[in-house]
Amino acid sequence: MLEKRNDQPHTTSEGTRPQLRTVDLNLLTVFDAVMQEQNITRAAQSLGMSQPAVSNAVARLKLMFNDELFVRYGRGIQPTARAYQLFASVRQALQLVQNELPGSGFEPLSSERVFHLCVCSPLDNYLTSVIYNKVEAIAPNIHLIFKSSLNQNTEHQLRYQETEFVLGYEEFRRPEFSCVPLFKDEMVLVASKTHPRINGPLLESDVYNEQHAVVALDRYASFSQPWYDTPDKQASVAYQGMAMVSVLNIVSQTHLVAIAPRWLAEEFSSQLNLQILSLPLKLNSRTCYLSWHEAAGRDKGHQWMEELLVSVCRR
Repeated sequence: MLEKRNDQPHTTSEGTRPQLRTVDLNLLTVFDAVMQEQNITRAAQSLGMSQPAVSNAVARLKLMFNDELFVRYGRGIQPTARAYQLFASVRQALQLVQNELPGSGFEPLSSERVFHLCVCSPLDNYLTSVIYNKVEAIAPNIHLIFKSSLNQNTEHQLRYQETEFVLGYEEFRRPEFSCVPLFKDEMVLVASKTHPRINGPLLESDVYNEQHAVVALDRYASFSQPWYDTPDKQASVAYQGMAMVSVLNIVSQTHLVAIAPRWLAEEFSSQLNLQILSLPLKLNSRTCYLSWHEAAGRDKGHQWMEELLVSVCRR
């Protein structure tokens, strides 16, 4: 139960800073829950509190931080910019304290935790099943939620742990993100075995003389975009699909060519009657990274999942 205190935090003799001893730190756990749920009723349920008690705590938080923090949005609430600014620091502080409490170790066998992962296409064709099956075997009560594409909000989602891990070819270069290289994928040129002009080694000029099938270049962090970074190269594109598997399927039925990871091309080469050629371009490999925001790194459950992902995905 929340202790009733004066809503106005005391200040130092200089009148500038609230003193920590005057702040009800229980309010921070409420703030964390409301940020995660973005709904007062669900936050109350997760905390084992009544809805009025959580509403009262939110009102006190607004006074403490001198900000609205949450505004009504549809049937829920939406955090303000100040709430988002506070969330990563508050969550990291709570995790640090939680980790030091007796009996706070993470037990994967009994845990019912939910992890949100982004396994970027085309890597999702391989890694999603590997991760899912491993977790199901050793921690059957843990729930995994996967998505396969990045978007403009991915850094935001990592920062606020709406997405906890990203596995993909994109490297997050900001210092607050941790990126671990897992493996390097060879890239190849793929064409139908009935292609009239392709039956042996190619030069770079030969590659862009052909018409190409690609993953849509206007998609955020498109797999294909690095090979079509000039108007001349983009002029060779005849088909843009939503996923690499559909691109390979189109290549198998036409005289188009595509750039793809060797492992994916080999997986479909027999089924789709594809030929695989070395890629005569400077960019002929890409590194897969495991990425997360450093604010999550202190949490023991997060550390367990990080170690598992490295062990099962690295090759």
